Amino acid sequence: MAKIQVTIKNVDENVFSELKAEAARKKLPVGIALSLAIERWLSESKKPQLPLAKWKTIEGGDKTRLLSEQVDSILYG
Repeated sequence: MAKIQVTIKNVDENVFSELKAEAARKKLPVGIALSLAIERWLSESKKPQLPLAKWKTIEGGDKTRLLSEQVDSILYG
C-alpha cells in the first residue's frame, strides 16, 4: 500500500487529541489510526440504508401480542 503525506484543515482539536491519545494507547502511529478511521467511515457509508418506510411488517399472531410487555418485564423487572 502506497503512503502519502497529507495536510488536513479544519479538524476539531478535541477529536484529534482523542485520536492521538487512543493511537498512543494502542501503540499505533497517528497516520495508521487515521487510516483505520477513514476506512471504517467509508465502509459504514457504503452499507445500504433501508428507509423505515420500506420496512416490512409481519403478523405474529397471538403469540407475539404481548411481546413488548414481556421484553420490558425481562429488561426492567
